[in-house]
Formats: sequence, C-alpha cells, structure tokens
Amino acid sequence: MQLKLQQAIAQRKALKVISGLNNFNIENVTNVVKAAEIGGATFVDIAADPDLVHLVRQIISLPICVSAVEPELLLKAVEAGADLVEIGNFDSFYAQGRRFEAQEVLALTQQTRALMPEITLSVTVPHILPLDEQVELAEALVASGANLIQTEGGTSSQPKNAGTLGLIEKAAPTLAAAYSISRAVSVPVLCASGLSSVTIPMAIASGASGVGVGSAINQLNDPVAMMASVRSLVEALENSSVTVRG
Repeated sequence: MQLKLQQAIAQRKALKVISGLNNFNIENVTNVVKAAEIGGATFVDIAADPDLVHLVRQIISLPICVSAVEPELLLKAVEAGADLVEIGNFDSFYAQGRRFEAQEVLALTQQTRALMPEITLSVTVPHILPLDEQVELAEALVASGANLIQTEGGTSSQPKNAGTLGLIEKAAPTLAAAYSISRAVSVPVLCASGLSSVTIPMAIASGASGVGVGSAINQLNDPVAMMASVRSLVEALENSSVTVRG
C-alpha cells in the first residue's frame, strides 16, 4: 500500500472515488479520476481493465484500485499497473438480480490472495446479508488475507424524507455495517455506498478509516461539478477527523 494511502487510512480520512466496476466509458472515467485528483481524493477505484488502467495511469498520480468479481481480471489489471484490488462494488449487480452470498465472497477472496500473495486486497461485505452475518464474513475475510474491508448498503435504503434526514436514512445501512464490522476486525474499514458530505462524519464516528463515494460524483455530467463534489467530501472528512480527535 502506498505511503500516502497508508497515512490517510491511519488518520481516518481516506477518500476513495469510485468510477464504477462496470463503467468503461473513457470520457466519464477520465473526468472522474481527474476530479478526484484535483479535488484532493486519496485514491481512485476503476473497472479492472488493463487498457483503462494504462489510460488512468497516464492521467493521474493517485493510487489506482481496480474492482471486479473475477480474480483473473484483477490479476491482469495489476500486471497493467494497478496498485491495489477490490472484490466488490456489487451495487451494479444487484439491479440485475445477481446476489453475492458469504461463501462466494470468501472463495473469491481466497482465490485472489492465492493469485496475488502480496497485493493490497480490499473486499466488500454484501449488505444483503443480515448484520451479524456481515460481521462473521468480515472476520473470515481478514483471516483469509483481506487488508481492508468495505461496507455497502445505499442501494437497499429507501429514504422516506427529503433533505438532510433523507441523506441520513440512505446512509443508515452502510453506517450500521461500518460500526459493527470495525469493532470486530483488526484491519481498516472503508464505509461506502449512499454517503454524502452530511453522512461522512457519521461514517468516521462509526469506526471507519475512510469512505468510498461513487454515484455522487460519477453521475454528474460536469467535470467542474465533479471536482466541487470531491472537494466538499474531502472537507467533510477533514472536519470529521478533527471532531474524532477532539
């Protein structure tokens, strides 16, 4: 793991900007990763595609994480220059009716670790599992070599209110997972899915060492708006880390 990324995680203010596991739109990915670097993000998370890794490596200097649910794709992306790998960012699959159960995620983790013994490995715990099973899976993933655990849940949440209350409702599942898992495992936890500048401080207070944000940035059409969004998230992290230390 690169030093700046390690430091950000240790200081509990890491921000991962996610372009999307199934996002191969070069213009969109380019805009997202540029906004991430200019806006002050810690690292980016892109699809595990060697050509995409080569492209992004030429554009930014931030660490590149690649996401997939196939270990062989992750290996090819690492050979192309990716710095760390993520099994997960499952959100795009749920819409297709594709579920990821605990045993499959554990098996994918073990296969990935066997293929790449030294790579920094992050694994998402599926929010479709009951919370106690999420904790059990997280413990098993760490025992199998996961260096980071990521939570999710934004897609399962159906906010009943608008405004700030709605943002809190949307983040509730991933915040609950971060709280429970961070108290059960010895590795850092990244809280992701459904977060905003309102709920990022809650993620850090819940025990997360950083956050992952995707659709709040990659669904914007304007590069300037993307950069502004990243900066607001970085500011929320800075403020939350001060609060936690205080």
